[in-house]
Amino acid sequence: MAKAAPYLVGRLAGKQFLKAKWMWQSFAGNEDEAIQAEQAVGRDMAKVVEEQSQGSGSPEFQILLDNIAKPLAERVKNRNHRFEIKVLLSDNPTAFALPGGFIFIAPSLVELAEKNSDELAFVIGHEMAHVIRRHAIDRILSQKALSMASLATPTGRAVAPWLRSVGMQWLEKAYSREQEFEADVLGSRLAQVSGFDPQGALRMLERFRSLEGSSDPLGLSAYLSTHPPIDDRQQHIREQLRLDG
Repeated sequence: MAKAAPYLVGRLAGKQFLKAKWMWQSFAGNEDEAIQAEQAVGRDMAKVVEEQSQGSGSPEFQILLDNIAKPLAERVKNRNHRFEIKVLLSDNPTAFALPGGFIFIAPSLVELAEKNSDELAFVIGHEMAHVIRRHAIDRILSQKALSMASLATPTGRAVAPWLRSVGMQWLEKAYSREQEFEADVLGSRLAQVSGFDPQGALRMLERFRSLEGSSDPLGLSAYLSTHPPIDDRQQHIREQLRLDG
């Protein structure tokens, strides 16, 4: 989940971006091999995230998120996708996905949802969608400091030094408006076909709205600022999933 508005991280102009994707596909091989390469990149990034975090988080929250993520992952068409959800202890409340299916969620988002499974299924499904639709790896491919060839190696370890240099805040920066809307819809559909109430997406977004103009006791204003307007997101979900309310 990240910032719309005109400053779109991970988005390259026209031919440059298409060339980056073509190079990745050439180095990474077919779809299954590309997924394996993305997992290697994400695993290396996840190690950096964990070494810079404040701890592993609440076991209670971890169990809750794992139980929600399991049925969502089972509905993903390509069985080569793997997802690993971790509670991230951080001063900045956030949720983000790394290439290959490594997803981190801050306790404040779990608390905001009051541990509601339908609402958290939307959050997790949204992050899974960024992986499935290749938004997460596209952001990495946009970085000129990284070599496509080195990223597509079996270990993919070129990315760890880069992530340490740019800092963890890079992970919380923006996807494009279109990518956020796509992740909203796919995440909501994943939740729906997995037995969760798709209205949970609208309720979760409504919780976000409740923080606007408030004292923001959970410190989520920065997280919300990296997403399209809540009204637009709710309307798009309603239209695509044909939901009432």
